[in-house]
Amino acid sequence: MIEPKDHPREKERLKELKSYSILDTLLENEYDNLTTIAAEICGTPISLISLIDNNRQWFKSHHGIDASETPKQFAFCAHAINDDSKVFIVQDARQDVRFHDNPLVTGDPHVIFYAGIPLISDDDLPLGTLCVIDHTPRLLSQSQIHSLTALADQAMSLLRLRRKKRQLKEAYMKLEEKNQELERFAFVAAHDLKSPLIGISGMAKHFSDFYGPGIDEDGKEMLELIISSSDKLRGLIDGLLEYSRSESVMKESKSWINLEQLRNEINGLFSYDNNLALGLKTTLTEIYANRTAVDQILINLIANAIKYSDKKIVEIEIGVAEDEDSYRFYVQDNGPGIEAAYQEKIFKIFEILAASDKYGRTGNGIGLATVKKIVERSGGTISVESEPGMGAKFIFTFEK
Repeated sequence: MIEPKDHPREKERLKELKSYSILDTLLENEYDNLTTIAAEICGTPISLISLIDNNRQWFKSHHGIDASETPKQFAFCAHAINDDSKVFIVQDARQDVRFHDNPLVTGDPHVIFYAGIPLISDDDLPLGTLCVIDHTPRLLSQSQIHSLTALADQAMSLLRLRRKKRQLKEAYMKLEEKNQELERFAFVAAHDLKSPLIGISGMAKHFSDFYGPGIDEDGKEMLELIISSSDKLRGLIDGLLEYSRSESVMKESKSWINLEQLRNEINGLFSYDNNLALGLKTTLTEIYANRTAVDQILINLIANAIKYSDKKIVEIEIGVAEDEDSYRFYVQDNGPGIEAAYQEKIFKIFEILAASDKYGRTGNGIGLATVKKIVERSGGTISVESEPGMGAKFIFTFEK
């Protein structure tokens, strides 16, 4: 018997094999189907998908035998991966000096005939073989060899797909970790930035109240600029924090939401400071959804409708309906409307259409981007129907 030599690029080959994380995994139908077909096509009792480790051959699939691995020194496949031909064939191992006294030949499983197709990685490194084995000498036709080669290609495709899925999973986990770190950073940064901004704004107001009569008009204008800039920056920080937190909002559990109670609570948030008529149109009593997500979307849309309204009385209607798979909402107002050219832009972060709202404050272009992000993460869609002077109707859906 002649023991197989290590592959010329053995260290690289073993590293490549390890990258697939396939060794010692459970049996899988996708691989077992290939060995079953290979044995059927070639008319052999045994077919294997064999992977050559540093000191063993391990079988990802073993059709016709119960063994899951054998020592590398006895492995026909360890010879096959060093052979330059596309198929390694031993017609009668008893007559081959390399194998005649091999324990796998003289004893169970009595390997007499062997044909193996190397499984070649994208880096041109052989990982193992798809092989067929018989207890008697035989030959394979060109058609059988061609079919065996096609099955080996399919086995290699499964291995590549497995590695790609693992890489994507690892990348996703790293991205999740970075998102969590970014969320924590955003929270800390927002807290640390808001505190001095509140102090700056408060001190400027205090200074203006107590020393206003002794300050000239230019000084008063500068103080107002400090106050308004501080307030605007605080609003921007709050908006960015809300946008970054929208991912964590989606992880909250669903619960039953009473729609009339929801309307009353939202109405209570806005009606004190605004001349608001908030209606609810629905045949439903309650829905089963993520309460925080629903709240954020409705509050954002209604706050926008109020801020940019050009009417003395702000009329807003919330509509809710359902079908088999989703809930369908709309928020319709009686405001100035949105021109068709801007109806896609309003959902992009930092896009600002109006110079200021009716209170003279400039928006930050984050609110509707946050709404869109939450809706889409919920498996829904959002759109707007509007004509200038005819109000706007925001329509969005939630998967049940």
